[in-house]
Amino acid sequence: MKRLIVRIRRKLRFYIFKIVCLAIECTHALDEQKICFLSDNREVMGGNLKSIYDALEGSSYQRVIEFKRDRRVRRTLKEKLSLAYNLSTSRYILLEDLSTAITYFPVRKHQDIVQLWHGPGAYKRFGYSRKKTGEKIGTIHRGYKKYTKVITSGEKIRWCYAEAFGLPLDKVKATGFPRTDDFYHQDYLDHVRETFYQNYPELKDKKIILFAPTYRGVVPRDASYDFSKLDLDALYEKFHQDYVIIFKWHPALYNNIVMKKVKAPHFEKYHGFYRDFSFYRDIQELLVVCDTLVTDYSSLIFDYVLLNKPIVYYTYDLEDYTGYNGRGLYFPFETYVYGEVAHNMSELIAALSKGNLEIEKRKVFFETFMNACDGKATKRAVQYILRG
Repeated sequence: MKRLIVRIRRKLRFYIFKIVCLAIECTHALDEQKICFLSDNREVMGGNLKSIYDALEGSSYQRVIEFKRDRRVRRTLKEKLSLAYNLSTSRYILLEDLSTAITYFPVRKHQDIVQLWHGPGAYKRFGYSRKKTGEKIGTIHRGYKKYTKVITSGEKIRWCYAEAFGLPLDKVKATGFPRTDDFYHQDYLDHVRETFYQNYPELKDKKIILFAPTYRGVVPRDASYDFSKLDLDALYEKFHQDYVIIFKWHPALYNNIVMKKVKAPHFEKYHGFYRDFSFYRDIQELLVVCDTLVTDYSSLIFDYVLLNKPIVYYTYDLEDYTGYNGRGLYFPFETYVYGEVAHNMSELIAALSKGNLEIEKRKVFFETFMNACDGKATKRAVQYILRG
């Protein structure tokens, strides 16, 4: 009964939001020069949103920002009114993930809702694609079908995004991912490294292993990870002299750790060998400074291929995660591999020791998923968003 009341109240709040939006649309014209940058899971500008935002600096466009830290955080009344006003009057609404407000927002004629998405490539099935996995996913975000334009990182994966969002293929454009342009600018790479070591001088003489897995769980609010699969003692014994391991938990998992819904391991006894950098907002910078990436089914593999450094896939649950009853992948797992694959800790330690670069596999991977990311993606994305 209590859960039902909560759901009714939640529905009521969103329908009131919709009515407010309709009232604003009746009294305010659509501003052709206004662009709203929307996110329900970030506090500061970053990712593709930042690339587009910065590219429009000095233009005639008015840029407004509507961010909140986490989907579970409720906006104040003032913030809700601001959101309703900016969504209702902006010619363009740009987002990089789902937003609950879009589900109930009445889209105006000639208004564009553009999905920039947060991760390039096409790895884990999401959106409507998850219907094919047999997984109990509940209700799919209805706001997906309201998108008028979507960008991707490669021509060969446009169909994945069209399927996931329930859209016609012609609404998906392979412009490349704007934020990947940074990887082609040496000034950016040098600046990131210099700034990082200024802030963390104790890491300058160490090789950095970045451990950044995705979360386990059907939806972000249930995000977890099997920390028992990490043998911290064994890693410390093997690598502590020359290395440091930085953990960057997925934002959904980190939010649950902060909220004490998930208990993360303690690192105190390892004398600084393990560092939790989950607070570090821009993981792109961590990809730049690390020497080796350890991940699993995370979209980080797509950004990371542009940096030409070793990668290890730690997939202790490969069969469960990729199988019919799991999350499911768009392509066979082998398609995504351009480094060593480890299924347990002994294999992980061996793979880290080798540091292999799979050159030919990298080329195939790039052509499949990232061939539109050539350092000029921001320019193409801006042209597509504003002029079609």
